Amino acid sequence: MLMNNDSFSLRKLLTTLLEFVSSYGVSLLAIIGFMTAVSVVRAGNQPPPMSSPVAEPATAAFESSVAGAGIVEASGENIAIASQVPGVIEQIFVAVGQHVAAGDPLFQIDTRSARALTASREAAVDVARAQLADAKSQNDFIVSLPDKRAVSVEEFSKRRNALAIAQAKLSQSEQELTAARTELEKLTVRAPKAGTVLRINTRPGEFAAAQNLNPPLMVFGNTDRLWVRVDVDENDAWRVKPGARATGSLRGNGAMKTDLEFVRFEPYVIPKKSLTGDNAERVDTRVLQILYAFNPSALPVFVGQLMDIYIEGEKNG
Repeated sequence: MLMNNDSFSLRKLLTTLLEFVSSYGVSLLAIIGFMTAVSVVRAGNQPPPMSSPVAEPATAAFESSVAGAGIVEASGENIAIASQVPGVIEQIFVAVGQHVAAGDPLFQIDTRSARALTASREAAVDVARAQLADAKSQNDFIVSLPDKRAVSVEEFSKRRNALAIAQAKLSQSEQELTAARTELEKLTVRAPKAGTVLRINTRPGEFAAAQNLNPPLMVFGNTDRLWVRVDVDENDAWRVKPGARATGSLRGNGAMKTDLEFVRFEPYVIPKKSLTGDNAERVDTRVLQILYAFNPSALPVFVGQLMDIYIEGEKNG
């Protein structure tokens, strides 16, 4: 009898629950959905956690400073090496990172045609010298005669003219030989001054055009002392004075820094080229470029590397 009462009570409870769900189920689901949406929105509006920087940024060393991005280059600027004469590269004499003296050969264009022409001009000079020697011998013979009446005036004039023509031919042949040797020498491109080979963008067998190439055939410069070319926004250019002190630090490690020595202003404001991608950056920005120098032993830096620069400047406003 007790078990029947318990079964009846359970059936009654289930029936009541089903009736409640049937009557209020839609409203209950709506309430649950609304609460879920509120929870998602609140979670989305929470500010993201601040992440620690990979490296501490550089800090200004002056009370009032002008910041700028700088790119390292060789002192005296990077030199783009080109060929005066187009042709196939026959040989490269240097390697990247090699230090060379002024006038040392860097690379050579195919010299076969130029060497053949030079040999031909040398033979022509030898012939002209022989002809001059013969003409001089005949003219000296006539001049040395004790009795000038033994030779007609016409013959005397003929020998003298032949000597003059032979001298002119020799001079012309020597000039042509000099021109041929000059063209042969131009096929060997040499270092304009003492420095280091920074980059080689060509190989033996490749054709070298006699024009301004990008990238150039070679990049060359003096790395005994380095320069850093700093871009300063034209709005801050008035704040920087000649000889202003400056410090430069490595990108990625603001603690590695060195004092910089003022070199000069580039007195022509140019459009900014080294865009950083910052959302606040204007693509129409124009910059004043300032050159500073430093000893490469002060920082483990390479030509072409970016640096963060702070220059002592006038207070804004």
